[in-house]
Amino acid sequence: MKIAILSNGPGNYSTKRLKEVAKARGHEVKVIKYKECYASIERSNPTVSYRGDDLAGFDAIIPRIASNMTRYGTAIVRQLEMQGVYSISSSIAIARSRDKLRSMQLLAKAGVGIPKTVVSRNSADIDDLLEKLGGTPVIIKLARGTHGNGVVLAETKKAAKSVLQAFYLSNEDGTNILLQEFIKESAGTDIRAMVVGGRVVASMKRQSLDDDFRSNLHKGGEGTVVKLTEEERKMAIKAAKAMGLNVAGVDMMRSDRGPLILEVNASPGFGIEKVTKRDVAGAVIDYVERNAKRRPKKDKVGA
Repeated sequence: MKIAILSNGPGNYSTKRLKEVAKARGHEVKVIKYKECYASIERSNPTVSYRGDDLAGFDAIIPRIASNMTRYGTAIVRQLEMQGVYSISSSIAIARSRDKLRSMQLLAKAGVGIPKTVVSRNSADIDDLLEKLGGTPVIIKLARGTHGNGVVLAETKKAAKSVLQAFYLSNEDGTNILLQEFIKESAGTDIRAMVVGGRVVASMKRQSLDDDFRSNLHKGGEGTVVKLTEEERKMAIKAAKAMGLNVAGVDMMRSDRGPLILEVNASPGFGIEKVTKRDVAGAVIDYVERNAKRRPKKDKVGA
């Protein structure tokens, strides 16, 4: 097959692994910096051009869209989908998973366990907001963000109000701000489960190395192999399905009331391979091989 990997980081580990595995299996692979693509929009003729040439003849694309390029990246994916090119992650699924408020609403609707969450544009309601969450401390986060950025732990009501006011003042694009309960028993620790094609192919526990409540590897967290319980495995698969994602990194916490989903990542890094020794890139290419020739599935999430 002819496969395009849409990535602005051709030298990063995840992109290199996908290219390496696909080429080893005899596929023709091209890494395309999607931020350098442009779309020509006219009646019945959707085209995408890259460095002066129209992109054509691809059997499948593997989007690796960065969070800060979601709108443009998904527009390019959507234009290729309109050409009939198979995408392992649809443009609408990527977009919905990047909006934390939208994600939480859809996960809750699907019956997935999540931390108690409230959203508000008014810091004057802080007493009622905190009461709904069971009091302080609380997590305050921007609805769009990744790698633990835009996430703050407020330990008192005064701190929560100050953080909210600061977020509102600096929030020029109107991004929603979420408040979530703080899960004390899981502070500084979470679990990343890699879901490919409706099954978990690798899982690891991430632990912060200092007093940071965030455990992201990008923040210096350390990963170790972890065995999921059956409930955790089913919850990870259900969360990916709720987002309509065929490939996802599902982050969860172990709480006293069971697993709670924190986020579903549409372009998860493959650093988990180094921790678990599992061939995640191989599982992704397997899925592309099995599904690229089939008719694209209709998005069933509908939101």
